[in-house]
Amino acid sequence: MSNKAADLAGPGISTYAEVERILPQDYSPLLNRMDTQRAVFEIKRFIEDGLCRELNLDMVQVPLIVDRESGVNDYLDRDGSRTPVEFPCGLGLEQRLNAQVVQAATKWKRMALAQFGCAVGEGICTDMRAVRKDYFLDHDHSSYVDQWDWERRITPDLRTLDHLKDTVLRIWKVIRGAGLHARERFPALKDGRYPDLPEQLTFIHAEDLLAMYPDLPRKERETAILQKYPAVFIIGIGWVLADGYPHEMRAADYDDWVTDTSATTGRSTHGLNGDILVWNPVTRRRHELSSMGIRVTKESLRTQLDISNQSDFLKLPYHQAILHERIPLSIGGGIGQARTYMYLLRTAHLGEVTVSVWPKELKDICSKKNIHVLE
Repeated sequence: MSNKAADLAGPGISTYAEVERILPQDYSPLLNRMDTQRAVFEIKRFIEDGLCRELNLDMVQVPLIVDRESGVNDYLDRDGSRTPVEFPCGLGLEQRLNAQVVQAATKWKRMALAQFGCAVGEGICTDMRAVRKDYFLDHDHSSYVDQWDWERRITPDLRTLDHLKDTVLRIWKVIRGAGLHARERFPALKDGRYPDLPEQLTFIHAEDLLAMYPDLPRKERETAILQKYPAVFIIGIGWVLADGYPHEMRAADYDDWVTDTSATTGRSTHGLNGDILVWNPVTRRRHELSSMGIRVTKESLRTQLDISNQSDFLKLPYHQAILHERIPLSIGGGIGQARTYMYLLRTAHLGEVTVSVWPKELKDICSKKNIHVLE
């Protein structure tokens, strides 16, 4: 695998020696374990209320398992290498159901807009739980995933970069507001070792980021831009850039990364999606909080599946619903809950704010570095 291809293939850390090297040497948590949990739930309530208010959403129930044949499960990336947990269920059935644990509720949410009768400008927010078994488990990747997965119905005229940016800024307002709220409730979070939460979120297209740092791999480009701007939204993730590679692989059947946006930007650009990334002053690394975008139309769905050599997906119920316009146009995304808690509470590891399974080697590293992983 080439260096560029390897950079696109995974979360970036592949050995526990590297994890040990990057975790901070002089770490001490700002809150004790119980206060950390109290702060987690303060943030959770603030963000859920804030997202519903800013984006006109309602909290709804979300599935943990889906039918394999529905095509609703999330493949996370374009090559389908991260496969879902699957099991038969339904004792006593002549043919048991083929169930999958969700990896994200991305596709389900769009269908759910119709199920819940959402009008244009209305949407849903979920307290989503998922299992992603094909991650290397480090300080900010877990097999247990919690997200605020949200979706809002839009009209064709809102499929624009301006609407995407406006939505992103509303989300950033909520996330930053949650951090300020937590600091008021827990004064120990106001610590001189760490800078204030950035007020401004900077937008940059993946094509421009490549032009700025043409000799750097994708993650190093992100690290470099975060040295200048500690909170950024990178637009256009999935389309092949000028160097012949996408900034990152993206699944072909939810975010629209193929639409030409040159008329708006004045240069060759594509994509109506992106990621919120921040600089984490504790780990001193890039830190992804959210992935979101305007969703595919029937035309962009066909194009993206064709590019990804996945046109056979078109026969699945979810894809058929898009092709026949049985589900509405929408914008949506996922905000990592544990990632957000980790960032706002200045912790060094996901395991300090959420409970999952971790290998002994990683737990031993954390113990030596004064990182208390919950079990």
